[in-house]
Amino acid sequence: MPPRWPRLPDRNDPEYRRLDDRMNFAVHVGIFATINSGLWFFYLLLQESWSWAPWMTGGWLAVILAHALYIFAIADYSPTVE
Repeated sequence: MPPRWPRLPDRNDPEYRRLDDRMNFAVHVGIFATINSGLWFFYLLLQESWSWAPWMTGGWLAVILAHALYIFAIADYSPTVE
Protein backbone atom coordinates (compact mmCIF):
# COMPACT_ATOMS: atom_id res chain seq x y z
CA MET A 1 0.00 0.00 0.00
CA PRO A 2 1.24 3.51 -0.72
CA PRO A 3 2.06 5.75 2.21
CA ARG A 4 -0.91 7.67 3.51
CA TRP A 5 -0.65 11.27 4.54
CA PRO A 6 -3.09 12.25 7.33
CA ARG A 7 -3.55 15.83 6.12
CA LEU A 8 -3.48 17.89 2.95
CA PRO A 9 0.00 17.54 1.36
CA ASP A 10 1.85 20.83 1.52
CA ARG A 11 5.50 21.34 0.58
CA ASN A 12 5.76 23.86 3.44
CA ASP A 13 5.12 21.06 5.96
CA PRO A 14 8.56 19.83 7.15
CA GLU A 15 7.39 16.25 7.73
CA TYR A 16 5.91 16.09 4.24
CA ARG A 17 9.11 17.53 2.68
CA ARG A 18 11.18 14.90 4.49
CA LEU A 19 8.94 12.05 3.33
CA ASP A 20 8.80 13.42 -0.22
CA ASP A 21 12.59 13.74 -0.42
CA ARG A 22 13.08 10.18 0.84
CA MET A 23 10.54 8.78 -1.63
CA ASN A 24 12.29 10.66 -4.47
CA PHE A 25 15.58 9.16 -3.31
CA ALA A 26 14.05 5.66 -3.33
CA VAL A 27 12.82 6.21 -6.90
CA HIS A 28 16.29 7.43 -7.88
CA VAL A 29 17.91 4.27 -6.42
CA GLY A 30 15.33 2.07 -8.16
CA ILE A 31 15.99 3.66 -11.55
CA PHE A 32 19.74 3.34 -10.97
CA ALA A 33 19.42 -0.36 -10.13
CA THR A 34 17.15 -1.10 -13.09
CA ILE A 35 19.22 0.66 -15.73
CA ASN A 36 22.57 -0.48 -14.40
CA SER A 37 21.54 -4.14 -14.16
CA GLY A 38 20.67 -4.05 -17.87
CA LEU A 39 23.78 -2.06 -18.66
CA TRP A 40 26.05 -4.58 -16.93
CA PHE A 41 24.26 -7.50 -18.58
CA PHE A 42 25.18 -6.13 -21.99
CA TYR A 43 28.61 -5.02 -20.78
CA LEU A 44 29.46 -8.61 -19.89
CA LEU A 45 28.26 -9.83 -23.29
CA LEU A 46 29.95 -7.10 -25.38
CA GLN A 47 32.82 -6.09 -23.12
CA GLU A 48 35.11 -4.51 -25.69
CA SER A 49 32.46 -2.27 -27.26
CA TRP A 50 30.92 -1.05 -23.97
CA SER A 51 34.04 0.20 -22.22
CA TRP A 52 32.18 3.31 -21.01
CA ALA A 53 29.81 1.29 -18.77
CA PRO A 54 31.99 1.33 -15.61
CA TRP A 55 32.42 5.11 -15.92
CA MET A 56 28.69 5.65 -16.26
CA THR A 57 27.94 3.43 -13.27
CA GLY A 58 30.63 5.09 -11.15
CA GLY A 59 29.47 8.59 -12.03
CA TRP A 60 25.84 7.80 -11.38
CA LEU A 61 26.75 6.09 -8.10
CA ALA A 62 28.62 9.24 -7.04
CA VAL A 63 25.48 11.28 -7.77
CA ILE A 64 23.36 8.86 -5.71
CA LEU A 65 25.80 9.03 -2.80
CA ALA A 66 25.73 12.84 -2.93
CA HIS A 67 21.93 12.70 -3.01
CA ALA A 68 21.92 10.38 0.02
CA LEU A 69 24.34 12.63 1.88
CA TYR A 70 22.07 15.61 1.29
CA ILE A 71 18.84 13.81 2.21
CA PHE A 72 20.09 12.04 5.33
CA ALA A 73 22.70 14.46 6.70
CA ILE A 74 22.48 17.99 5.30
CA ALA A 75 18.82 18.77 4.54
CA ASP A 76 17.12 21.06 7.03
CA TYR A 77 13.51 20.11 7.58
CA SER A 78 12.71 22.74 10.18
CA PRO A 79 9.47 24.68 9.66
CA THR A 80 9.68 27.45 7.07
CA VAL A 81 8.93 30.99 8.15
CA GLU A 82 6.43 32.80 5.99
